[in-house]
Amino acid sequence: MALSPSDVTQLAAVDSARAARVLSEVRSATLSGQRAPVAPRPVIEQSWGRMLRSGVDPDHDFRSGLLSREEVQRRRETTALRHVLPVLREGLLSVADVAHHIMVVADDQGRVLWREGSSPVLRKADGLGLELGADWREDVVGTNGVGTPVVVRRPVQVFASEHFVRSHATWTCTGAPITDPRDGRLIGVVDVSGPLETMHPATLAWVDSVAKLAEARLRELHVGSLEQLRAVAAPVLARLAGRAAVVDQEGWTAAVTGMPYTNRIALPKSLSPGRRWLPALGLCALEPLPGGWLLRAADEPLPRGATRIVLDLAQPRRRSVTVSGSAGSWSQELSPRHAELLYLLALNRTGRSAARLAEDMFGDPGRTVTVRAEMSRVRRYLGGFLEHRPYRFCEDADVEVLLPADPRDLLPGSTAPAVVAARAVPDQTH
Repeated sequence: MALSPSDVTQLAAVDSARAARVLSEVRSATLSGQRAPVAPRPVIEQSWGRMLRSGVDPDHDFRSGLLSREEVQRRRETTALRHVLPVLREGLLSVADVAHHIMVVADDQGRVLWREGSSPVLRKADGLGLELGADWREDVVGTNGVGTPVVVRRPVQVFASEHFVRSHATWTCTGAPITDPRDGRLIGVVDVSGPLETMHPATLAWVDSVAKLAEARLRELHVGSLEQLRAVAAPVLARLAGRAAVVDQEGWTAAVTGMPYTNRIALPKSLSPGRRWLPALGLCALEPLPGGWLLRAADEPLPRGATRIVLDLAQPRRRSVTVSGSAGSWSQELSPRHAELLYLLALNRTGRSAARLAEDMFGDPGRTVTVRAEMSRVRRYLGGFLEHRPYRFCEDADVEVLLPADPRDLLPGSTAPAVVAARAVPDQTH
């Protein structure tokens, strides 16, 4: 009795070895232009067609260079996937480990950023090149559970010889895309992979459901961040006349006054305080807020005045930064690490490289990854007033530092060499 593609999938759950043999025959016949005993599943057949057109060699395992540890870490710190790792781990890892699978999380470019799960399976994955920093785009390594979902933008299960490259035929993988719930943009892929015998048809629905839970978590985080920004914006907008909007760093609207509400306002890629022309509002004045921007339509002449930034370190347990501009002021409490960073930048108004900041903070100029990560977090609320290469406060900001009466009380608990040195010498930054 002839098998259908769906029959082969079901067969794999009870007799993976026989299903693998059938699929091997299907692959060989299809790639040689002969009639296959069973037609490949449409998603697989279409992928194989793309591979043949793009020149991927089905008989040779090609691997592009791995990303460096520093680049993997940088991508981890900048991707929205980091916010949903707990959801993915809770939904997948416990079952995956028991079932001899691993969980793989890749970014929208198919680069592997996280791998977790069964240790023996992780070692087998190393042999296939499924390593941290590896490039698993479909047009690099052929049909697979990471790269193919990136292309088709839906969950895909790839079993045995459904992989285009022959060396992957001992493997099974099931991946689902994770998209930004705000605009549908692809963020990355979560994949569950393992040896041939671990395949089960239900894995596809399981991985897809967890990916959807991750997207729901991103939606919750977005709503929560807009609510926080709206709370900051309310007193600012209450003081303004004319048209104005408060948006997050990507232009999603938290609040408006004097104008119709719109979900998102297109922003330039690079923003700085001052006058800019925006398609939605025309000429505007842009002022940073914690987590976003105040956009003031220039319906009438804008009041001028320098921005004043006050870094308050006078109270040992309550550190803050306050920004005052023409529209009023706002404050942000600071963590000890962020207080250290801003203090060091206030001391060095001409700027500090990541290496010099690392030396100031840790006595080790090599710890630039940590410095860059922390500066990225500071820039979420103070970004409009900070420049980089080198890191420094913008030139037109008036920066004042309030220090404790006794220098020994400066940032208690800090072990940063530059801060320790400052405690011994009265600072002149008041």
